[in-house]
Amino acid sequence: MSIITISRGTFSGGKAVAMCLADKLGYPCISREVILDAAAEHGISIDKLTEAMERPPSFWQQVSGDRDIYLNYIREALCERAKEGNLIYHGHAGHLLLAGVSHVIRVRVVADMNARIETAMQRMNISRKEAVARIKEADLMRMKWTKFLYGVEWRDAYLYDVILNIERMGLEGACTIVAEMTKMPCYQPTAESRKALADCALASRVWAALAKDQRTKAIEVKVVADDGIVTVSGSTRSWDAIAAVPVVAGEVEGVREVHNQVGFGSVLVA
Repeated sequence: MSIITISRGTFSGGKAVAMCLADKLGYPCISREVILDAAAEHGISIDKLTEAMERPPSFWQQVSGDRDIYLNYIREALCERAKEGNLIYHGHAGHLLLAGVSHVIRVRVVADMNARIETAMQRMNISRKEAVARIKEADLMRMKWTKFLYGVEWRDAYLYDVILNIERMGLEGACTIVAEMTKMPCYQPTAESRKALADCALASRVWAALAKDQRTKAIEVKVVADDGIVTVSGSTRSWDAIAAVPVVAGEVEGVREVHNQVGFGSVLVA
């Protein structure tokens, strides 16, 4: 049982690899579905959640609170899907959303720029000049977005377990390589990796609950979960908000204990 995340540039063939793997392995294949899940769970419009994953950093720097809320909603939805077992996820930095889960196979698909341009021209019925401009703009946006949210370089090879050039090896070759990787011992789920995934899901659920509750929504919190024990840290200017943290967090399914480390200004409150 493995989770496969596929990162790709625009018109690089990542979606085709994901679909090929789904057919070969019989795994569910998702992308936009996590946005639909998050929207349904939290009553947020699909357009707003899509913007959270695609709008430029200059926009989100002005509304960082909403950015963090929407990002955690999507992480929660992806973690819940991943807990169900085998999964292929392409798009929206899945390898970063599931950081720390060892049975995630982190794949990056690349293609020659000329091949990408030809694909864009055919699919969108646009000129070569327009195709080049759209690809460069999309790649730049993705690079800035990843750097802004996670502080990493999107194209850094160390973020991935394998980088596949499908122009050279072909779609079937790329698909076969990843399928064989799912058999490797290092990508099998362990008690520790399952726990990491469950902790990720629980921390995201608690974060979402705190962000939605009127008593705690103004606190910029960090939530860490460890086998049902949740630690909430941050700061606020409201004693009532601090008092509400263990109440709100404690009502989330799966929480056994809450450590409240939210401080008043610079004062830590335990």
